[in-house]
Amino acid sequence: MKILALEISSARGSLAWRDDEAEPSRGRWLREWPNDRKNSGAFFANLAELQASFGPAERIVVGLGPGSYAGTRIAISAAIGLSFGGTTSVSSSKVGRDRARPSIELVGMPSICAIDCDAPEYWVVGDARRQSFFFARVHDHDVVEGPDLLSEAELRAKIDDQTAPLFATEELPQFAHVERAYPSARVLARLAAEANRRFVLPPLEPMYLREPHITQPKTR
Repeated sequence: MKILALEISSARGSLAWRDDEAEPSRGRWLREWPNDRKNSGAFFANLAELQASFGPAERIVVGLGPGSYAGTRIAISAAIGLSFGGTTSVSSSKVGRDRARPSIELVGMPSICAIDCDAPEYWVVGDARRQSFFFARVHDHDVVEGPDLLSEAELRAKIDDQTAPLFATEELPQFAHVERAYPSARVLARLAAEANRRFVLPPLEPMYLREPHITQPKTR
């Protein structure tokens, strides 16, 4: 199966291509870059290179976070466009008017499942803002606990004396033994090729640690 993986939820963006039926030199492709969350130019430049080299995929997998909402939304939007025939030029209005259907399978997975780790289990923590942190436990690249929101004290108690690898995608100086690591599109593509993996199905959206805040109009 030809698989395209998109991962831009953290400070390291990556794109990967996997085709188990191709020659080894043609069946793997990976690009990684420092991901500027305010500028998606590198993402689209690498995506254009990939499309020119390999053409359309049969399955597209998107890393859904938790992480940068903006980055994850960009990846989801690009994947939706690609799923309708292999280009990102399909407008939502045209899709709705013509009642088009995706020609490429589109799925999502939590980005934190795609950290490159050989251990059977690892833990992921991160700054959830508003004086809180998130915690998740990942076993066999599948989230089996969380993500849960905790205070700093609660997180310290949770990870105290832990034995599993402990990762974060950003610097957390208050937790000295946390190792910085990033989700990888290469791992996403490998997981998407495995049988019996659980996927998030469309409509895809970023993983929200809290309920989205909606500003209500003022009553007159």
